Amino acid sequence: MKLKNALFAASALVSAATTTAFAEELTIATVNNGDMIRMQGLTDDFTEKTGHTVEWVTLEENVLRQRVTTDISTKGGAFDVMTIGMYETPIWARNGWLVAMDDMSEEWDADDILPAMRGGLSVDGTLYAAPFYGESSMIMYRTDLMEKAGLEMPDAPTWEFVADAARKMTDKENEIYGICLRGKAGWGENMAFLTATSNAFGARWFDENWTAQFDQPAWNETLTFYVNLMNDAGPPGASTNGFNENLSLFQQGKCGMWIDATVAASFVTNPEDSTVADKVGFALAPNTGLGKNSNWLWAWALGIPAGTQKEAAAKEFVEWATSKDYIELVAANEGWANVPPGARTSLYENENYKDVPFAAMTLESIQSADPQNPTVDPVPYIGVQFAAIPEFAGIATEVGQEFSAALAGQQSVDEALEKAQALTTDAMEAAGY
Repeated sequence: MKLKNALFAASALVSAATTTAFAEELTIATVNNGDMIRMQGLTDDFTEKTGHTVEWVTLEENVLRQRVTTDISTKGGAFDVMTIGMYETPIWARNGWLVAMDDMSEEWDADDILPAMRGGLSVDGTLYAAPFYGESSMIMYRTDLMEKAGLEMPDAPTWEFVADAARKMTDKENEIYGICLRGKAGWGENMAFLTATSNAFGARWFDENWTAQFDQPAWNETLTFYVNLMNDAGPPGASTNGFNENLSLFQQGKCGMWIDATVAASFVTNPEDSTVADKVGFALAPNTGLGKNSNWLWAWALGIPAGTQKEAAAKEFVEWATSKDYIELVAANEGWANVPPGARTSLYENENYKDVPFAAMTLESIQSADPQNPTVDPVPYIGVQFAAIPEFAGIATEVGQEFSAALAGQQSVDEALEKAQALTTDAMEAAGY
């Protein structure tokens, strides 16, 4: 933890009003993404400041969502802090399941949170989860392979360009695949990518009467394009690849392009982990000329379940992990390229961060996502890569299984869409839409 004591000895992270009089052990559920793993390595700083200790429960993304949803909906009380996102936060807050973040300390500076992140984690202007990092999605690509293919990546490419480049960059004999995309089933895995992509193709989950739209041409075009592209230029076994699997492939030099979370940029450009760290470029997620890019909007945030017996200590942890001081702590230990991105305005105004090669593209991607108007045609829901209704997670998980099976060659695109239409229609009718 080099430099941290010198940097933070004089800083009062939390106000006296929220500091507990005795030490607690907090149980925190989080996802196994790199930034969260890094946070766990810095937890001694939190313990030194507050006396509180932390027991981490670190889970794969799909498992995390299942565990925290079950626990909070049944009032299980297993966790004092949960890593949740923009989908769960407003739904759970309306159910009274989350502690409001409306009394955080002045030093924490709620007004510094990027408007897109604050809006997505609030209900009626009240914040219910604090963003640890925010993200959109963008293209990360091998500059050397793009040059070898005789192409130059535009800042805002079309899907047609990306598909052509992917096929030209592919060299399967040498295990180089032109494009790596999510195929692992899950509402936050393949369906996050495919829903965002479908927006660019003019598709939507529901029309304005909440009628499922998987039987419409735009979804057929989306899924057919994706399956064909991955068959031609994707890695083997793509139907089981999520964020972490594709990150590993890209770092090993096996992907020409990867379209995924902007937060991955620090990992693919880190020479300690990535064999292609000095050969990575960035561009906006692709479009089809219809006015929407294929990028999503998300925040991994820290929420406190209502009913926890350790609310004051939990708020101290949330303040520590999502503060400006934490960003400085990571910068001192890991460098500015590795700080949690996308959450605070001040980060993008910081001269130290402006030199990070992916900072500007990350911010542009975040700002270009429009959860209030995510699709070409009007829809009754908000959310870019999800529809912000309680039923969505269950429906999209099932749809994701059908789409993953189509990618694996276990059924046709038409069969997958027919099943998606039927199960979505049944679920929405059962829910009373």
